[in-house]
Amino acid sequence: MLPGEYGDTDRGEEETAGGEQYQGVLPEELKDERDKAQFYLSNWQRAQADLENYRKRVQQDRSEALSTASGAMLTKLLGAVDDLDRAFARPSTEMRKKEWVEGVRLSFQKLKTALESEGLNAIDALGKPFDPRYHEAVMRRSGDDGMVLEELQKGYTLKGRLLRPSMVVVGTGEDGDSEEHQ
Repeated sequence: MLPGEYGDTDRGEEETAGGEQYQGVLPEELKDERDKAQFYLSNWQRAQADLENYRKRVQQDRSEALSTASGAMLTKLLGAVDDLDRAFARPSTEMRKKEWVEGVRLSFQKLKTALESEGLNAIDALGKPFDPRYHEAVMRRSGDDGMVLEELQKGYTLKGRLLRPSMVVVGTGEDGDSEEHQ
């Protein structure tokens, strides 16, 4: 005779009210195992979420490091860009006659276009209200109060982040002809 035949319940078989049989496992044990399985599942899900967050954080850190490196390199180039900008802003009449000057001007324009495509944008300051986030006031003189009257050095943003503020002259609100300023 085989164990379990003819009503032999030595193996721990029990019958539930619904007629189901649990072979060697009690309902409390099933509940404990189900709880363990749920615990392991939620830990695994947390670990997956942590891993995904870590990947996002690493990607963001890489992006910020690249942006910082790009900003440092572009800051070094801005001095040369400023010099070329000033040179072409008021060329002498002799320089206008030289054909090579036009070639240099076109090359400079290509450089500016390339820098703009990388996210470098000049700050539009002249005639605008003074904004300490983007402008650095180096002088004040009579003129419209709080308005940028002159831009001494162009400022730039890189992908929306300030790279260099504009150095500006700001109006005091006093009329240059009046003698009322004390």
